[in-house]
Amino acid sequence: MSNNLSKIAVLASGKGSNLDAILTAIKKGVCPVDVRLVLSDLADAGALRIARDAHIPHVLHLDPKTYENRACFDAACADAIESAGCHWVVLAGYMRILSNAFVARFPQRIVNIHPSLLPAFVGGDGVGDALRYGVKITGCTVHLVNEVLDCGPILAQKTVAIHDDDDRYSLLQRMHEAEHQLYPQILADLVQKTLVFNGRTVKITG
Repeated sequence: MSNNLSKIAVLASGKGSNLDAILTAIKKGVCPVDVRLVLSDLADAGALRIARDAHIPHVLHLDPKTYENRACFDAACADAIESAGCHWVVLAGYMRILSNAFVARFPQRIVNIHPSLLPAFVGGDGVGDALRYGVKITGCTVHLVNEVLDCGPILAQKTVAIHDDDDRYSLLQRMHEAEHQLYPQILADLVQKTLVFNGRTVKITG
C-alpha cells in the first residue's frame, strides 16, 4: 500500500516514453512511486494508451480548447490532480507552459525533465539547439518547476556526448536513454528521502 508522498500524477503530451520508463522501473521494484493519474492535453497522446494498458486508476484527456482561457484549463488540471490524491506532479513531455497559479497549487512538488544541461538551451528544442550551437556535451536535467520556464532548482543531471556524425534523431535516441535512466531514479529518491534547500541548491538526503 503506497503512502501519500509516493502518489504521483504524470502530465504528458507525446508518445509517453518517460512514462513507460517510470512504469517499467516500478515493475522492477526500483521506483516505489504510485502513478494515480495520467493526464494529457492531446487526445491521441501515446501516453494515454500506455496508461490505459497499465491500468492506471485515472487516465484523463482535457482539451484546452474547451476552456475559456489557460487559467481555467490549468485549474481543471490541478483539480483533477488533487482529486486523485497526488502529492507530486511529474511532467513527462508535457508541452504546455504552466501558469503561475498552477505552480502555486503545488509548491516545490512539480518535477520536470528537460533535454539539456540547464541553464543551457532552455525552451522547447533543447536537442536541436545543442546541435546548432555545436557543443560537444549535452544531457538532461531533472528540476523542480517554478514560475520561470526551465529555471527551477536542479535536482540531478546526466551528460550525453554529441558525436560528429549526430543528427537530431541519433542524439535524441541517446537523450531518451539518459532520461529513462535518470528520471525514475530521482523520483524514487523524492518519495523516499528529503529535499534540503540552500538558495537554489537542492540536496536529496536520507
